[in-house]
Amino acid sequence: MKALITGDRAAGADGLSLSEIPHPHAAENDVIVAVHAAAFTPGELDWPGTWVDRAGRDRTPAVPGHEVSGVVVELGYGTTGLTVGQRVFGVTDWARNGTLAEYVAVEARNLAPLSAGVDHTIAAALPISGLTAWQGLFDHGHLEAGQTVLIHGVAGAVGSIAAQLARERGARVIGTGRAAQRDAALELGADAFLELEGGWEEAVGLVDVVFDVIGGEILDRSAQLVRAGGTLVTIAEPPRVQPADARAVFFVVEPDRTQLVMLERKLRDGKLRPTVGAVLPLSDAVSAFNPAKRVAGKTIIRVVEGS
Repeated sequence: MKALITGDRAAGADGLSLSEIPHPHAAENDVIVAVHAAAFTPGELDWPGTWVDRAGRDRTPAVPGHEVSGVVVELGYGTTGLTVGQRVFGVTDWARNGTLAEYVAVEARNLAPLSAGVDHTIAAALPISGLTAWQGLFDHGHLEAGQTVLIHGVAGAVGSIAAQLARERGARVIGTGRAAQRDAALELGADAFLELEGGWEEAVGLVDVVFDVIGGEILDRSAQLVRAGGTLVTIAEPPRVQPADARAVFFVVEPDRTQLVMLERKLRDGKLRPTVGAVLPLSDAVSAFNPAKRVAGKTIIRVVEGS
């Protein structure tokens, strides 16, 4: 099968190539998915799991990409809950071959059913961003109706989903970003938008939850904005500055089928809209990792035309 594979670790994106590799094997509780569309995280070539397995052994050449939408074509021994021919979407393990390929082996528990009316290209943009937003806001931030959340990077892949989920929950949403992102942020459901320049903290005031995807100085300065009993949540780095009388949480997203099902339902019903920035064929997947060609939103690799 065709797949995008890594080369020398030192070469990074320059070492990627489209090659023929063996068809994946379905281990116990796995399924093989015929990939219709896939997505990746731009920084994943820096992740240890891209290069070594869980025992620390080199696993190159490896296939990047950890988000998939496609059709089940094979069941591993003991697999339950999914059937051959079923449309699915979800997340693959960080330390196994990924989704930028024609086929991928995935633990069945990391996939959820995908409704017939949902485009694979749109579904592939949702798993990591959707789970990250859900877990950050609700599992860690405990956001409730009537509260206020500050979302840094509100127009990005994660931030845009977080804004929509928070607004639907009944929270007030303050988003931040670059000036050019204002209209997009307000369209996504932000009640207010602030540029990350100058004294933006004064305009925010106190909030119940800060959801940060940027880190650094922005994260440091946000600690003072969390009211007592609130939560500072970030996926960028462990917080260096702790909020007074509030919690600070750094987390890494985890696969969760129940949450994927809830996200898919919202997607199907038109209550959630992932931000797709570009759609490229698998033959152009190497170029998708070029920083100069990055666009706002998720870059989707379409493996099957018409998906």
